[in-house]
Amino acid sequence: MKAKYVNPFTDFGFKKIFGEEASKPLLIDFLNALLPQTSKIVDLNFKNTEHLGQTDADRKAIYDIYCENEKGEKFIVELQKAKQNYFKERTIYYSTFPIREQAEKGDWNYNLKAVYCIGILDFTFDDYENEPERSGVVHTIKLKNQNGKIFYNKLTYIYLEMPNFKQTEDELNTRLDKWLYFIKHLEDFQTIPTIFKDEVFIQAFEKAELAKFGQAELDNYENSLKTYRDLKGVIDTAFGEGKVEGKIEGKIEMARLMKSDKEPIDKIMKYTGLSKDEIDKL
Repeated sequence: MKAKYVNPFTDFGFKKIFGEEASKPLLIDFLNALLPQTSKIVDLNFKNTEHLGQTDADRKAIYDIYCENEKGEKFIVELQKAKQNYFKERTIYYSTFPIREQAEKGDWNYNLKAVYCIGILDFTFDDYENEPERSGVVHTIKLKNQNGKIFYNKLTYIYLEMPNFKQTEDELNTRLDKWLYFIKHLEDFQTIPTIFKDEVFIQAFEKAELAKFGQAELDNYENSLKTYRDLKGVIDTAFGEGKVEGKIEGKIEMARLMKSDKEPIDKIMKYTGLSKDEIDKL
């Protein structure tokens, strides 16, 4: 059956639903469902998603969505379609940019605004020691001391392992449950389920409906969907082999596919972890 709605795990679909100015109420609702109520967001401003290093030689950080709320708190929202080496390290590196950009010239007291890094993952980490963590969906990480007491409360990493979300429609209890169900199953819906009858979700379905797209948007989406399927197939196969050689070959093959689809070099570097020189030689 032909899809009626976009795949939200594509670059195009994700940004259509959450990353446009008209999508701001959807992103605010999603973040408020995910974050503690003490951090309730009233308004957001989208910020530049590309951040340069301190020198020309430094690697850039390119976010999927980067925004700031009315309190000056920063939110990075990343969609990760396929497993890659050092993904956790990359998110930690990315978090340094919204921290450093707060530095003020002259006399400054280092009173930082909070930074939240949120990763929506279409894969699982598979490196947890116990079963509750392995099968968990929401993983919240903060800086803590050896006794488990929070040392610093203004830096938070939240990873959503979407393959672990297995709740059915009648098992959805919270607002976050509904958003995760929406994200995971959107491409499969042919009609709007009754649980999504409030205004925010109606707006989300309207933005995601393919029939409302112009031809240019449809072409962009089809290209994005092809890239998603190609990349996911290559990377999942490489990591499934469990061999270092397979992982490296998978990244190289993914870079070749992205080059053939004329994807930007910075995007290829982000998804593969390869350097510009390595990609240029392919």
